[in-house]
Amino acid sequence: MQKLTCTDKPTFDKFFGASYYENSGYTFTNFFMWRKMRDYHWAIEDDVLYIFSSDEEIFAAWQPIGAQDKMQDAITKILRVAEEMRGDRKFMFVVVEKIFADELARYPHAKFNITAERDRFDYVYLAQDLINLSGRKFHGKKNHLNAFRKEYPDARYVPITEEIIPQCREELNVWYETHRRTNPDNEFICYEQAAIHEIFDHFDGFKVKGGAILINDKVAAFTFGERLNSDTAVIHVEKADPNIRGIYVAINQNFVEHEWADMIYINREEDMGVDGLRQAKESYKPVKLIEKFNATLA
Repeated sequence: MQKLTCTDKPTFDKFFGASYYENSGYTFTNFFMWRKMRDYHWAIEDDVLYIFSSDEEIFAAWQPIGAQDKMQDAITKILRVAEEMRGDRKFMFVVVEKIFADELARYPHAKFNITAERDRFDYVYLAQDLINLSGRKFHGKKNHLNAFRKEYPDARYVPITEEIIPQCREELNVWYETHRRTNPDNEFICYEQAAIHEIFDHFDGFKVKGGAILINDKVAAFTFGERLNSDTAVIHVEKADPNIRGIYVAINQNFVEHEWADMIYINREEDMGVDGLRQAKESYKPVKLIEKFNATLA
């Protein structure tokens, strides 16, 4: 097995692009962003991509990526690797899609305890809903957007280019300084900040799309995402000045309208069990949730 590096993107893209995956985690961008926190390793055997992560307590396998008729054999291979490498750590399959959870349920050589991980479910919306914000259910969002436009009539949306990435970095650092003061013990914040800076380092190479809102020619919000599958885009990151009313609605609406109007769905990832984040994601009225499951040997 080998450690994940930025040069692995073409390999991962080939495997993820060969089938229809709805889990927002199954993009190379997501694996690259979190590789330092999760210590990813990967290997390919019999045209199946195997991905593992580990820490001091858990040795984990991610959903193998390959043809469906190879999944039962893949489970056997993963269990062999886990037996060799986990040591005293707990082994588990993490955040797999339902189709693979069903493969685990019918695996004949071992039994698994399979649990839905609600905090990791992805929120999926209709792109046109996020663009138009029509109807009573989006009345509050439309009010915030109109208030933003009224107060900042000269605000403008621009795609992220190399020219404005330095400004995006500045806004990112301000956002994290603010949140670190209220969450000084949250290690995730530091990991995420460093991960976003790394994506900016490789922005063109990762082929993600980004957008920003400029107020007085200064970045006040930015976001980026990419195509997840044939009809869905996934939004990886969205940051904005929380003191500006309606700016989160504005960056979301503008980004989807300018970059993803040809998509049917927009996946805005998970809420991680954070109450405020869950309320925000539910307020946009998802049309479906993408279930994810963990599994341990019974």
